[in-house]
Amino acid sequence: MSMFFSEAAWLCLSVTAVLGSTVLCTYKCPAQLQSRVVCLAVLWGGACLLGLSFFWSLILFCLSCFLLYMSSGEEFLPVDGKAVLVTGTDTGIGHALAKHLDKLGFTVFAGVLDERGSGAEELRKTCSNFLSVLQMDVTKPEQIKDAHHKVIEKMQDKGLWAVVNNAGIIHFPIDGELIPMDDYKKCMAVNFFGAVEVTKAFLPLLRKSKGRLVTISSMGGKVPLQRLAAYNSTKAALTMFSSIIRQELSKWGVKVSIILPGGFRTSLMGTSDMWDKMEKNVLDQLPQEVQEDYGQDYLFLNKDFLRLMSAQSSPDFTPVLQDVQHAISAKSPSPFYAPGKLAYLWVCFASFSPTCLFDYIMQKTFGQGCIMPRALSVAD
Repeated sequence: MSMFFSEAAWLCLSVTAVLGSTVLCTYKCPAQLQSRVVCLAVLWGGACLLGLSFFWSLILFCLSCFLLYMSSGEEFLPVDGKAVLVTGTDTGIGHALAKHLDKLGFTVFAGVLDERGSGAEELRKTCSNFLSVLQMDVTKPEQIKDAHHKVIEKMQDKGLWAVVNNAGIIHFPIDGELIPMDDYKKCMAVNFFGAVEVTKAFLPLLRKSKGRLVTISSMGGKVPLQRLAAYNSTKAALTMFSSIIRQELSKWGVKVSIILPGGFRTSLMGTSDMWDKMEKNVLDQLPQEVQEDYGQDYLFLNKDFLRLMSAQSSPDFTPVLQDVQHAISAKSPSPFYAPGKLAYLWVCFASFSPTCLFDYIMQKTFGQGCIMPRALSVAD
């Protein structure tokens, strides 16, 4: 490729990057637009590597500008007191989301695990009268049914616009072989079956309003992460359920969006006392043979992993809140959002990279370091 063509391609790439940055900064767009800019950057990188002619570089440049322009012109529906149900609002993202939607003018039904807890009390004190706290353990059908009755009673003919499935739990991060079966079952009960039951209970209301179903899953629902076999498996099941029901509900006019957050510092990470109890529960249920094979040094290393998770997680939930708001309010919401540092890139990498390359990178990034299970160390 001649110097002219090369310089033209890089010029177009630079202009596209500036245009994308301007759009992002001007419109404060959610991760949906950020992901599109990333895709365009990858597209341009490939174009430059392939050495496309000036004509095709110009065509790609025009296409990029058009896509960015269309992305920046999102049309949002009026709030008009639309009602939104959010589960798991005691703490973390759900708590922040309930407050955020209340400030925007939505009528919020905040489902909590404990209606007498500090999280529920804070919502009552700090939010408007348009927010209602509902006792709603998603693993208890009778509480879901009672919440459904209260929503209908308050909204009457106004209906329900959106449901946000947010409630979730996590287990002690450790190798899948070492996770107790009770932890697998608890994670599945809350993260998957609870969300499915809530969805089924409130779908008739969403079909009437042609509203929105938003599921807060996890980047782990797409990216296999070591030590999180139970949690990620439930999020993968939840992501697949939401993807299927998205297709099925399209004929009813209901739009379904899945949020795949990256690393955010939520209450799921718990306290040191909580993790000590969970670790003890794991050790108490391990067969003696398994304990001897792995060894105490290997088992206790997971506390370092917890500290690393906390240190690298962001305490700012704003990207998640913006994406949920977009999924609820935009006229044409995205089916997937991936808020969080590098979350979208990890999802793409897991989806498209060769398995051997992916496993190598993940081992280097999230591996246990130099410590090996005791049996393997002795063998070496």
